[in-house]
Amino acid sequence: MVEVGELAPEFDGPSSLGGRFRLSEHRGHPVVVYFFPKAMTSGCRVETKAFRDAHPELTKRHVTIVGVSVDEPEDEAKFASECEIPFGLVADKDQAIATKYGVLSPRGTARRVTFLIGADGKVVETVDSNQPTAHVDAAKARFLSG
Repeated sequence: MVEVGELAPEFDGPSSLGGRFRLSEHRGHPVVVYFFPKAMTSGCRVETKAFRDAHPELTKRHVTIVGVSVDEPEDEAKFASECEIPFGLVADKDQAIATKYGVLSPRGTARRVTFLIGADGKVVETVDSNQPTAHVDAAKARFLSG
């Protein structure tokens, strides 16, 4: 798994917003990259909606949020629409991004892990927890305090 202090690996994938999401295009401000196991499941719905609710505050601090799972692009788009989220979800159907970040589970899905990335592109904190709201709480504590 990518460790605190390491440069977050570059990735590029289809976004539920249309087009592609490239991590390098967000260098210069913080990014929350949250991996979730499966679109349309209850825990992932809770986590995604919690990030949706925190989005306005995080955006004021120039923080980008992106969710990643190994679902198909169509499933990501449907999930994003259902959860009414204003940020993109990236479909990692070939599991390349989850593998690069070291979060691919033996079941072939992404583990619920969030990487908080500083403006310099380095990981400043990781959250590895099955508790969906712990990820949002950590992002808010890191990027909204002070």
